[in-house]
Amino acid sequence: MTASSTFQRIRKRVYRQMKANVPYSEPSLWPKSQGFPFAAFSASRYKGGNPPYPGFNREFEAGMTTLTDILKALPGATLHGTAAQEILELKRLDEADSKATSLIWCSDKNIGGFGALKAGTVICSTLAHSQSSNQRLNYIVVENPRLAFQTIAATFFQEAEPEPQIAASAHIHPSVKIGKAVSIGHNVVIDKDCVIGDHSSVGPNTVLHRRTIVADHVKVGANTTIGGVGFGYERDEAGKPLLIPHLGNVAIGAYAEIGNNTAIDRAVLGSTVIEEHVKIDNLVHVGHGAKIKRGAFLIANSMIGGSTVVGAGTWVAPSAALINGITIGEKATIGMGAVVIRAVPDHATVVGNPGKEIQKTKA
Repeated sequence: MTASSTFQRIRKRVYRQMKANVPYSEPSLWPKSQGFPFAAFSASRYKGGNPPYPGFNREFEAGMTTLTDILKALPGATLHGTAAQEILELKRLDEADSKATSLIWCSDKNIGGFGALKAGTVICSTLAHSQSSNQRLNYIVVENPRLAFQTIAATFFQEAEPEPQIAASAHIHPSVKIGKAVSIGHNVVIDKDCVIGDHSSVGPNTVLHRRTIVADHVKVGANTTIGGVGFGYERDEAGKPLLIPHLGNVAIGAYAEIGNNTAIDRAVLGSTVIEEHVKIDNLVHVGHGAKIKRGAFLIANSMIGGSTVVGAGTWVAPSAALINGITIGEKATIGMGAVVIRAVPDHATVVGNPGKEIQKTKA
């Protein structure tokens, strides 16, 4: 038996053990000359050491996935190629290495990018497939290649979430109500009268100030502050700035996601509201009393002024700034770096400084 065949046997054995949640414990099967069983093919990815645990290498864990399995997860997809082909890894188009076991996705703007590939499987649209003359590839033809890629990555390649746990180093006020299957990271601080819903998670070093409400299935990243005091001052007769007390809170709806190093200030009165399915990137600031409607996206470095309303399904691009107290309509697009100082209607696209509307998209 060759070292290569022994290696493949070990890989399949460990894969089966991982599926059954059985610890890896077969040192007797390791080839004496190779040591750690998958050090060879992981060396380029993990320079300076082996993977921290067997399941960490997605190429390894995906080793038993075939195109037949993938097609079952993609209703309406059409395969042009070999259904029994095994897939070991996902690759970017610009790093594809012409392995038969690689899976690549391609948008229509990069149609010419896979012409030189010698092997592999490409996820693409009907247009891209019709314009490709490369017969060496398998093709999975779908309506939305990017969505298909997301489905495949989440179904077959994404690492399993760790078991929910509350770190011993977290500081949680006795009045806090915590739901089922909640994860709270190291050094998290949760102030009095907060509520954390079922299946939610809070990353390391994050602070939730008093009365913050987090609904079910919410994800909050690391080093984030939610419910802190906003920037609101009034000068007295002598010109001394006096901080206006912030007596409200922050309320976060179900399935919202909030990134790392983000700040969401509590309202002066009432609530700063993050509705269901809102996605907030890293390094975002949401001012006191703002309302971010269902399904809106706030991207890195964007700043939402106090009491501003961002409509449902709206996209706020990186480094955009929205002045306080305005309303952004539904499904609007705020361009990168835009400075928006007046209300924006539904479906509008606004760019520049000061922000100007350039077009409206269809409802």
